[in-house]
Amino acid sequence: MVLRLTPDHMNAIAHCGEQAYPEEGCGILLGQSKHDAIRQLVEVCPVPNVWSATENITDTSSKDAEARNKTSRFTIAPKDMLKAQKDARDRNLDIIGIVHSHPNHPAIPSECDRAVAWSHYSYIIVSVHQGVSRDVLCWRLDENRQFQPEALLITA
Repeated sequence: MVLRLTPDHMNAIAHCGEQAYPEEGCGILLGQSKHDAIRQLVEVCPVPNVWSATENITDTSSKDAEARNKTSRFTIAPKDMLKAQKDARDRNLDIIGIVHSHPNHPAIPSECDRAVAWSHYSYIIVSVHQGVSRDVLCWRLDENRQFQPEALLITA
């Protein structure tokens, strides 16, 4: 599996995380699936993180309610997903994934990320340390609902 993107997309991804710091930033990825093995990113659409402490998501990594806030969780509002879906459809594109940041943590999916992930999406995670993006990694769920690395191919 490969996700093809441009340097401008990488800048938009970094900016998404840096702007939200110290909270998690998030966005929707619009693009095209040439076939299941290769996807072309066309646009990064940042959206607000609307996480609320009342979210009912099973997360075995932390039972501390204080740890479950916008610095360690994100949610995209249904209205933002619907708007992106309509925009994609109108432009003959698809929602191909989600981007979000991990403030002061590695760009590795958490158990919470896995619990809410959809198998047909690419998940780009940008690690942001002290307000500056460091690593950008991409992941995709396998048939056992475990994240596997997805290659990022940066083209001009």
